[in-house]
Amino acid sequence: MLLLFSSAAMAKKVKFSVDMSAQTISPNGVHIAGDFQTVAGYSGGDWASNTTEMLQEDSSMIYSVIVDIPAFAKYEYKFINGDQFYEAEFVPVESRVGYDFNDNRWLYVDSLTNDTTFVGAIRFAENSPAGKLLVRFYVDMQNETVAADGVHLAGNYQGWDAPSNILYNFQNAVYEVIGYVDTGDVSYVFYNGEDLSGAEYLPDSCVVSGNRQLSVTDHILLDVVCFNSCSACIGTAGLTENSRASVTLVPNPSAGSTVLTLVGSDSFSAVVYDASGKQVMEYRNHAGNTLEIQRNNLQRGIYFVSVVHGSTVEAPVKWFVE
Repeated sequence: MLLLFSSAAMAKKVKFSVDMSAQTISPNGVHIAGDFQTVAGYSGGDWASNTTEMLQEDSSMIYSVIVDIPAFAKYEYKFINGDQFYEAEFVPVESRVGYDFNDNRWLYVDSLTNDTTFVGAIRFAENSPAGKLLVRFYVDMQNETVAADGVHLAGNYQGWDAPSNILYNFQNAVYEVIGYVDTGDVSYVFYNGEDLSGAEYLPDSCVVSGNRQLSVTDHILLDVVCFNSCSACIGTAGLTENSRASVTLVPNPSAGSTVLTLVGSDSFSAVVYDASGKQVMEYRNHAGNTLEIQRNNLQRGIYFVSVVHGSTVEAPVKWFVE
């Protein structure tokens, strides 16, 4: 990937922070590894498990590190309880990059506006800071000419500050961003650009006081919606990587097996993860559009089924095992 910077003036301070309250801290300390380490000046290259130590903040269980890295770039990372990569966290499905079974956390360093971008304090091996819930927002811009400032989101959970929330485009025309919100109602609007003139104009059928709205009670990956619309774009080929519409599990919940059905494909791969993000089952290159997934020795709880067919990655589907 080409990083668009030519001098230290393009560097931005980023504070990575992790909440280790539920962990027994390794005697070798807490570290972070990612694809930012080389440009941040650490020896050992990217994804080195023992070079980027996170320091304890006073007497708390929060560990953090501040790095200078180029702005206007996407980075991937994981927290490590220790200094070996096998001690890295299992990143929950909702927080993962999620494409081609990529299980890293990610962020986009969007500007030089503020002195420091703060990441965290995310709980180790969990989705969000304590007391917050993760919401992953998606918008399809295939019918729009994307503004030079990019695609943004403003909402009541972040002070209606569109410039502070830029969305990242992994592939096709779908843009996304992760937000950490309180339990309750969340109002938001997508922007093509970063000022009010670029705000979407929505039909009355999906707005409350002119804004999109949802009630948040758990971590959630939202369905992809078309910019200026209440639903998916018509005739899109780029939605399926984030849409759950073509994947079903029946029965769900289930006490035994469940049948996965994928509409529109005659072969696929599927991976089942537990609530901590640990892979517990794998079905590679399955022929046909249905697959019976056996419970086997799985304990009662929530699992996530991720499906890949061709170059398309479906958003994970929750499977409730009774």
